[in-house]
Amino acid sequence: MAAQSPIPVRYILVFWLFLLSAVAFLDRTNISIAGMFLRSEYHLTNQQLGRVFSAFLIGYAAFQVPGGWLAERMGPRRLLTLGVLWWGVFTILTTAVANQAGSALILLIGVRFALGAGEAVIYPASNQFVARWFPVRERGIANGWIFAGVGAGAGLTPHVLTWVVTHQGWRSSFWFSAVIGFVVGGIWFLISRDTPEQHPYISPEEVALIQAGLTLKADAEDASPNGPLELDVRSRWLNIVRSLSVWAVTFSYCTYGWVAWIFFSWFYTYLAEVRHLDLKTSATYTMLPFIALTVCCLLGGILNDWASKRYGLRVGRCALAAASLFLTALLLTFGSTLHNARSASLVLAASMGALYLSQSSFWSVTADISGVHSGVVSGVMNTGCQIGGAATAWFTPVIADHYGWDAPFFVAAGLALLGAIAWLFVDPSRPLFAREVHSGLQVAAK
Repeated sequence: MAAQSPIPVRYILVFWLFLLSAVAFLDRTNISIAGMFLRSEYHLTNQQLGRVFSAFLIGYAAFQVPGGWLAERMGPRRLLTLGVLWWGVFTILTTAVANQAGSALILLIGVRFALGAGEAVIYPASNQFVARWFPVRERGIANGWIFAGVGAGAGLTPHVLTWVVTHQGWRSSFWFSAVIGFVVGGIWFLISRDTPEQHPYISPEEVALIQAGLTLKADAEDASPNGPLELDVRSRWLNIVRSLSVWAVTFSYCTYGWVAWIFFSWFYTYLAEVRHLDLKTSATYTMLPFIALTVCCLLGGILNDWASKRYGLRVGRCALAAASLFLTALLLTFGSTLHNARSASLVLAASMGALYLSQSSFWSVTADISGVHSGVVSGVMNTGCQIGGAATAWFTPVIADHYGWDAPFFVAAGLALLGAIAWLFVDPSRPLFAREVHSGLQVAAK
């Protein structure tokens, strides 16, 4: 019999999902650092560069639901391994587009679309993992760790990749990102399993604890990729389409994506060209939103679980998310109007932190209401986020060109308010599928 791990296996694996999440955002945001060099080399306008940014998000959005479906069939272990290999290859292919090619813009858009399609599996598969490996009372902090990887990956990008770009050229930064992904993805395949029962180093006590707190009574049987699924495809989709909670959380996540991708796509350029900070200073201040993101992802997960246990899922999941989005709107409005560049950077960074206080709520609530089908349901929700992200990557320079750079932040603030209101219509205690009952928390289906 294999030796049992002294650290709960689920914690080790969720930390590795944190690293995979960091790699995913390293691969997707490196282009924002290299953006000015691409624009110069390929003679692109800001609006054309925005289309390159948007291509990733369109591919990412288009394959969210297929990614969730694959997560249910293949399991998160194999799917995430294949995913990280895919997006590493297309990260490298970005460097192969020749600057003499007359169709360079089209080729860049195509490569970024394919990269987005590959990265689409990361969070539906991760949520499938959380639904199988974490009891309800721990899902907030589990998702907090996974999405803290967003901040770690995107936060390290400015300084590390600015150094690589300035010393080795922008293409080297893409190779650097891809190689890290291959290493982390290979280790994930070696150490992970799709279900607790399959893992050779997990203790019987940890398996029992996980099974006792899952969303579904039948999860222990259904969690296997080869296990039974209780509803046919048509019935599942009818339940999803008819759910007000799914529509509301998807709309809210769309507004969330709009806000987040202003920072992922345009914040570095905004600080350098609008606030007139030099490249080194821009890289430093570009890190601030992602430091705030990392801290607030973890804090939000802790608050989510604590409030859910003390006051119920409606408060822990929904009230926290609504308050976070409301605070985000206030900070975006205030920060964008400040004249001092450094003060504005700090307040806008705080708005990113406030936004990510709500992150674990989105992913925890989809696992709560959908159980073993969380891959598909979270894929539906994340499609909304990527539509919002693609829209802001495309329209932010258009809005800024016509109305000035304050306007995109005002639009984002308005959408954040609408996203906060949408959480009033989300009910995490009402499962999508009839067999689902929550255990470990007093949230029986109504």
